[in-house]
Amino acid sequence: METPLVLRMYESPLGPITISATERGVSRLSFSSDEASVDSRVSNAHIERCVRELDEYFSGTRRAFDVPLALGGTAFEARVWQALLAVPFGETCSYLDIANSIRNPKAIRAVGRANGSNPIGIIVPCHRVIGGDGSLVGYAGELWRKRWLLDHEARVAGTQLF
Repeated sequence: METPLVLRMYESPLGPITISATERGVSRLSFSSDEASVDSRVSNAHIERCVRELDEYFSGTRRAFDVPLALGGTAFEARVWQALLAVPFGETCSYLDIANSIRNPKAIRAVGRANGSNPIGIIVPCHRVIGGDGSLVGYAGELWRKRWLLDHEARVAGTQLF
């Protein structure tokens, strides 16, 4: 039997984020413009932990997330998302880098699709993937947010990304 889904709105510096979780872990984290449909008082232990870790991330005191995740997706998507989790805070990589890391260098476009299907943005850091030429490309949360996240991480890590 599937566990019930709990939703909560989180106010971030980038606008509202909807956090979804089951009893297994966080299952979705997405930028939202429909605040009215989510009760920000509803929660479970995974959402509470996620909120705490997001607060720490945005304040610059957290570089990696520990909250349990309930990722779905195909086996290929799961491999890509695991590879994304290995991209260090304050650094970027290309789609080719991810394809190489999963030992499938010809799967660059499929990696791009899996990256775009990532249900748990920020925590599974798809924003750290940039074009092979170093340009900002595709981000479901809009490119200005991707730029903000990369600038934030570079500032905290003391690195220069662009």
